[in-house]
Amino acid sequence: MKFNTKAIHGGQHHEKVTGAVMPPVFQTSTFAQSSPGKPIGEYEYSRAANPTRTALEDALASIENGTRGLAFSSGLAATDCVLRSFKAGDEIIAMDDLYGGTYRMFTRIYKDSGIKFHFVDMNDSAKFQSLINENTKLVWVETPTNPLMKLADIAAIAKITKEKNILFAVDNTFATPYLQRPLDLGADIVMHSATKYLGGHSDVIAGALVVKDSALGEQLHFQQFATGGTLGPMDSYLVLRGIKTLHLRMQRHCENGEKVVDFLKNHPKIGKVFFPGLPEHPFHEIAKKQMSGFGGMVSFNFKSGAKADAISFLEKLKVFTLAESLGGVESLANHPALMTHASIPEDKRIEIGITDDLVRLSVGIEDAEDLMADLRQALA
Repeated sequence: MKFNTKAIHGGQHHEKVTGAVMPPVFQTSTFAQSSPGKPIGEYEYSRAANPTRTALEDALASIENGTRGLAFSSGLAATDCVLRSFKAGDEIIAMDDLYGGTYRMFTRIYKDSGIKFHFVDMNDSAKFQSLINENTKLVWVETPTNPLMKLADIAAIAKITKEKNILFAVDNTFATPYLQRPLDLGADIVMHSATKYLGGHSDVIAGALVVKDSALGEQLHFQQFATGGTLGPMDSYLVLRGIKTLHLRMQRHCENGEKVVDFLKNHPKIGKVFFPGLPEHPFHEIAKKQMSGFGGMVSFNFKSGAKADAISFLEKLKVFTLAESLGGVESLANHPALMTHASIPEDKRIEIGITDDLVRLSVGIEDAEDLMADLRQALA
């Protein structure tokens, strides 16, 4: 089954009792039992499993070519579930450019747990491999990264982690399984902030994990069940509905993204444009190798290098909405240093390239001419 068909039918079945094409929203906390410990059906309590969430989790596994999908109350809840697999003395190697919430969790929530975190440019293979030791238990990457659009070679990293028996997790939020499937390239775990492209309509907060190994899936499900970060049935329904149009939306996101990039790179006020589809992007060849398109996420800075120019531009936008988040049908604009990445210390932001004049765009599916006209008037 090809991807466009999977997005609609993958892992999905008509509802057993009524034949409903879309799964009902099973808005229930618990399920009747015929005798103590003997549920009437396969469900007992919605924290453990709920039919609507199961439908979503089956769809997630299908589109990522995994064996088990798990749906969470947020992307950070999904990330937290993975980290609960480790103990004091374990070490985790992470990409140096990460979503601010992920960095905050690693460095502040787990700072006293005894887990040691290393942040490194994953394209510096010698530096990356020098950090690996007998205590290394996980490698965590985003590709493309938020907000600098760096890439990591998933297959190359997977070869190393397999040899060393280290788990390898990929945050696939920006690319989505429409453009990139990390499990097929050797990763063990795929994470999504399903709030973003999978949901696609800025109306739900959700997260997801997908794995290839069934035993790992059982372990993560137990940790999810035991700690309670599950996704409710209505939110599960909304994400499942979003997945059914993922392929159509991503096509337009990619088309509009390339048009916006072409406009920005030719504008006299714009400095550097960060987009993996550009031939001059330092990781363009990696993008061509492991992605089928370049997505709708674009970052740029100003030739002036002035924070004031970035703020003035963002305040003047009319079609783009100044807001956190990304991946919805509407175009959004964001100032990473003041918004999504404010939790990263200033010296660390500067070190990795998140400057005060950096702007991140999530290019939506509106008419591209209207988007460029909005950018033009805001820059003027």
